[in-house]
Amino acid sequence: MSEITVRALTEDEWETYRSLRLEALQESPDAFVADHDTEAAEPEEFWRARMGRSDRLVAESGGEGVGVVSIGAAEGNHPETAGQLFGLWVRPDWRGRSVAASLVRESARIAEGKGLTQLFYWVGSDNGRAVAFASSFGFRPTDDRRPMRVTNGNGDDEQEIALVLALGEDRG
Repeated sequence: MSEITVRALTEDEWETYRSLRLEALQESPDAFVADHDTEAAEPEEFWRARMGRSDRLVAESGGEGVGVVSIGAAEGNHPETAGQLFGLWVRPDWRGRSVAASLVRESARIAEGKGLTQLFYWVGSDNGRAVAFASSFGFRPTDDRRPMRVTNGNGDDEQEIALVLALGEDRG
């Protein structure tokens, strides 16, 4: 098995992030609020600004990007010391090979290093696989719910649930 490394991207690596993001939007359009064509038309300034708003992490194997995730400020009524994990995506041929796990672990490490005490992750309440995956890292369900930001196409009023991971020495 090839070694997987995870690292934060710099603003100057916006093209790397753009490439993986557009691939994700094309491969998994139902998983994201944005759409491929809209984001593909955005200029360099858009992507550079996006890089500055959140931390963007890339998982690589042999120098090739195989997954991506972002860490930003938590949405809603959360403390300033809370962050949010979002945009997690792994190339289909790399799924089941610990890429997502590596991205989540490194995200938690970076968030904790920035002084964050909590990391939120929103998932569809009907997505048992995603809930189980996040739970395996210590994410726990909260009472926070919101309507799904993406539609599943069948008209259901599915909700997302906020899962939270306590960071630092006090994992309570």
